[in-house]
Amino acid sequence: MPTYQAVLFDFFGTLTRSVQRGVAHAGTAELLGCHADTLTEVLDRTYYERATGLLGNAEATLRWVCAQAGVHPSDHAVRAAVASRHRAVRADTWLRADAVPVLAALRQRGLRTGVISDCTHELPAFLPQLAIAPLLDVRVFSVQVGRCKPDPALYLTACQRLGLAPGDCLYVGDGGSQELTGAERAGMTAVRLAAPDLATHMVFNADLDWRGPTLAALGEVLALVDSDAEVVGVGGRAG
Repeated sequence: MPTYQAVLFDFFGTLTRSVQRGVAHAGTAELLGCHADTLTEVLDRTYYERATGLLGNAEATLRWVCAQAGVHPSDHAVRAAVASRHRAVRADTWLRADAVPVLAALRQRGLRTGVISDCTHELPAFLPQLAIAPLLDVRVFSVQVGRCKPDPALYLTACQRLGLAPGDCLYVGDGGSQELTGAERAGMTAVRLAAPDLATHMVFNADLDWRGPTLAALGEVLALVDSDAEVVGVGGRAG
């Protein structure tokens, strides 16, 4: 039986390919009467405030963003911009080709799977439509928990929902939001995905000082859990 009972993944840049804001975001700025560069600057500067969900729902959050940008659109424009932003974030999101096969293979091995993501309101709305959705046992979103990585609350929430201890879980992420350090502090084993495309990934608060194990491709997690199972079968985890 594998030492790990579950493998938990970051979403953006881990289960997805590198993310950058695409051209569709310009339409959101236009609806709000805001210059696209100004909107981008505000979105970058306020990411963690927005990702906690503490500013309210998607409409209230976007209205707060407008105030930061110095524009005051109508209610109709804000509602239209919320829908536009949802489409834009979804358009930026492309699953890795091996995301579904890896999650399916982990479940075939008897491991639980899940996502722990720093995100704004859009991801919880569209993740159920993605091909990975049926393969996830737990989904933990910062915008719903009210905390962002590396706060232990996100990792412990996932463990609580799975009925597992942190030591039973392997965490895989690209290193944004100091998530790897956070996972280890919460008691999990963490590995960094360092796929080549992540050189252009949009990331905040990167885990620059983390020096733990690294995977070059998402599929390498399967060899990691298999080797761990073999070590345990031989005589327990080395240590």
